[in-house]
Amino acid sequence: MKNSRLRALARRTVGSRFARVLVRVLAVVLAAVVGGWLGMAFGAKVDTPVGPADIGMSLTPSWSGETVIDVRPLGALSFDSHSGPLRLDLTIEAVHPEVAEEILKNPRWADRLPTTIEADVISGLRSLAVRAVLFAVAAGFLTGLVAFRRLSRAVWTAAGSLAMVVVLGGVAALTFNPRSIAEPRYTGLLTGVPSLVGSAQSIVTKFTEYRGQLAKLVTNVSQLYEAGSNLPIFDPDPDTIRVLHVSDLHINPLGWNVIKSLKEQFKVDLIIDTGDIADHGTKAENEYVKEIDSLGVPYVYVRGNHDSMATQRAVAKQKNAIVLDGAAATVEGLSVYGIGDPRFTPDKSVQAAGDESKSLLDLGRANAGKLAPRDWPRSASTSAPDKIAADIVAVHDPTVGRGLSGYVPLVLSGHVHARSTELMPSGTRLMIQGSTGGAGLRGLEHDEPTPLTASVLYFGKSSHRLEAWDDITVGGLGEQWIQCERHIEPDPGRTIFPESPQAPSPTATGSGSPSPVALASGANVPYASEVSDGRRHGTGRKP
Repeated sequence: MKNSRLRALARRTVGSRFARVLVRVLAVVLAAVVGGWLGMAFGAKVDTPVGPADIGMSLTPSWSGETVIDVRPLGALSFDSHSGPLRLDLTIEAVHPEVAEEILKNPRWADRLPTTIEADVISGLRSLAVRAVLFAVAAGFLTGLVAFRRLSRAVWTAAGSLAMVVVLGGVAALTFNPRSIAEPRYTGLLTGVPSLVGSAQSIVTKFTEYRGQLAKLVTNVSQLYEAGSNLPIFDPDPDTIRVLHVSDLHINPLGWNVIKSLKEQFKVDLIIDTGDIADHGTKAENEYVKEIDSLGVPYVYVRGNHDSMATQRAVAKQKNAIVLDGAAATVEGLSVYGIGDPRFTPDKSVQAAGDESKSLLDLGRANAGKLAPRDWPRSASTSAPDKIAADIVAVHDPTVGRGLSGYVPLVLSGHVHARSTELMPSGTRLMIQGSTGGAGLRGLEHDEPTPLTASVLYFGKSSHRLEAWDDITVGGLGEQWIQCERHIEPDPGRTIFPESPQAPSPTATGSGSPSPVALASGANVPYASEVSDGRRHGTGRKP
């Protein structure tokens, strides 16, 4: 009996000791993982030159292994480069213009660029790996020291952190996928437009192909930043009101992709659509406008000549939509007045009577009677208290907009599928948008597809005046290129006064801008986007 009690006591003692040892081991492992993770998160960062660029590299914990390249301000590229809970982030800190220009212009760089970039990337990754190990071990040691207050256990915790980093690095190296560089995922402005790495091709998983694709990626990024280095400087104030101007979607689904991407990329506060969201104004087309619900920002809309009243009602039903037809609304602090187009082109039973251009101009002048410019003398404004002091007027046909000259600082329009802008003698700026839908099916009638266009407008929060704008152009169907033009408003606070009836006809500042007759008739005029107070910049055609 006594022996059995001793054996039972011995078993309980051994079991209790094993449990205590197991708990201690688990505690050390947990501390090693936490410390190593924190060490990598805060310390695994290096800056390294890669070709013409300075690249920031960092390792962060992640549920799935990937590599993410931050290409500001265009968005990000992500690659399924490896497996394991470790993410590699690459940020382009700077591009040296002189080196980028040498790469782009000197043909001798073509042969040695892949080798150079490969060596730079490997060197940077080695430095990153060393820092990751050092910081993980140091953080593991400190975590063990704080948690257990014993030097021996802190050493074991540091060893555990080292083992964790080695295992993660080994898994990443063994599962490295060179093909991923040719199969990126796009977010931000470049969604669906693979212009950074060229067209999708059948890439054989050879390291030489990987080197070539990596060199192409760096070269393309160099082109982006080399072009961007010459942009006029405009740093929007945090309180700047950002407006996305779109027009003439003509039921092209790609138009919504562009709008959503620009809305997110430029942090847009509201969208103004100057008409022709539909093509024939039929009931079936009303499904297309339901995308407005998903935008999450106010969507100000005026009817175009391809939009029926049924189209207008369908837009008005969307929760974010504000339909203006001879009325005004204050949206995000801006007073916007809108005029729906009086025509409905698909209705062949109704023919335009008389001089259509004059009728449209008269429509603008009739609505101008409802507006009171902020710049008018106080006596003139107070004598008409029922008049609207609008910051923006939205119309579809620019001819209507010309009738509002001198009554508002800015008129937005579309209709002609050609972007241009003009500063009229009264001080009113007329901005004509191209087609955000690439003119719909009409965009395929010519040798080159019509590009998809939109503009981001920056307004002062207190002045309500246009300060700058970015013109965005995306290649039409089947093309892979994107272009961004920055323009600075030379005199945002200029005085606006109604023009004298004897004032000369205004001249558009856009290069190759259409004549008033062509604008009124909706003729297919050449694409024009260069203005006198801005320069053309962008990525150009696909490489």
